[in-house]
Amino acid sequence: MVELNWGLIGGGEGSQIGPVHRMAARLDGEFSLVAAALDHVPDAGREFAVRLGIPAERAYGDWEEMLARESSLGDVDRLDLVTVATPNSTHYEITRRILESGFNVLCEKPMTMTVSEAAGIVETVKSTGCICAVNYGYSGYPLVRQMRAMVRQGVLGRVRLVVVEFAHGHHSAGDDRDNPRVRWRYDPSQVGVSAQFTDCGIHALHLATFVTGRDVLRLASDFASCVDGRELEDDAQVDFRLEDGIVGRLWTSAIAVGRQHGLTIQVFGERGGLRWAQEQANQLFWTPVGGRTSTIERGETGLAPETERASRVAVGHVEGMPLAFANIYTELSRAIRSMKAGNGDVGSAKNLDGSGYLYPSAEDGMRSVVAIHAAVLSARERGRWVELSDVEASALTGE
Repeated sequence: MVELNWGLIGGGEGSQIGPVHRMAARLDGEFSLVAAALDHVPDAGREFAVRLGIPAERAYGDWEEMLARESSLGDVDRLDLVTVATPNSTHYEITRRILESGFNVLCEKPMTMTVSEAAGIVETVKSTGCICAVNYGYSGYPLVRQMRAMVRQGVLGRVRLVVVEFAHGHHSAGDDRDNPRVRWRYDPSQVGVSAQFTDCGIHALHLATFVTGRDVLRLASDFASCVDGRELEDDAQVDFRLEDGIVGRLWTSAIAVGRQHGLTIQVFGERGGLRWAQEQANQLFWTPVGGRTSTIERGETGLAPETERASRVAVGHVEGMPLAFANIYTELSRAIRSMKAGNGDVGSAKNLDGSGYLYPSAEDGMRSVVAIHAAVLSARERGRWVELSDVEASALTGE
């Protein structure tokens, strides 16, 4: 199998997310890193790219230089996918320009900072025919996909309630305002109108929609800034309603001391409930009504095809975050190869079955951006219920 050509923007030396993308993209032999603009300091970016094995002529000082030269290359050398792993405020311009140049994109979340920008990306995807995926990488975990399959198969019956959390305590110290790794996350100029909900909460919200297959219709939120000096929230509680009357509850926090990476999802239906936690990712707990709780192990036989496809190592061995992200890259590889072979539309995975392309799409990215702005509006108005369709319409009409 010929590896696809992959380019990376951002994620330079010292980045938290860069190494994960590099491991994930290359894990299954689907992609080869051949071009990069890794750092806002041009020389540092070029030097690090060369150390990673990228040819000097494709180690760039900035993304615009990279895009200009890569656009001129022939089919053999042309990039099949570009990952955007830069600060939030840059996502829209870089992603739009890459799509307009005819390249497929995997963009870190949030896809954009405003609803109108998100709508612009969705329209650009339609006009160019390119793929734009958004890195909600936790949906790549095998047992998250098993939850989704069990919901779709009707094992739970009608879903009544979904409860999600993404709470950690790593931003609890008051002097973190001087820590550059933390400070930017609460700077509106870099992250937009929301901090913790945008950083972690929308991962949890995406899991709720991914597993249930239902979109958020309305929500009500309560935001709090618990560390002095923060303009944006470091804790948030969001109630939401999904399609088909499903009740949703979400808590996200950066000041929950003692919590490490508390991403969890529970789904309760008329026939039973499911529970999964990212820190114990190998086990999914299933409790039928009137029955005992049983453990579904990642890697065991008889799981859904999309679950088995996402699992790489033998049962009982730990799989983690880079492998979950790798499943997003593998889905993108399948879609890109299919598109190159002329096999039609691969731009949306929302309504496809387990044999489809389970990568989060630009439409998923836009729904998250709408949810962010709806949650901010609700918090400002003391928890008023806000319809997401009203927020989207208002942003697009300018009213």
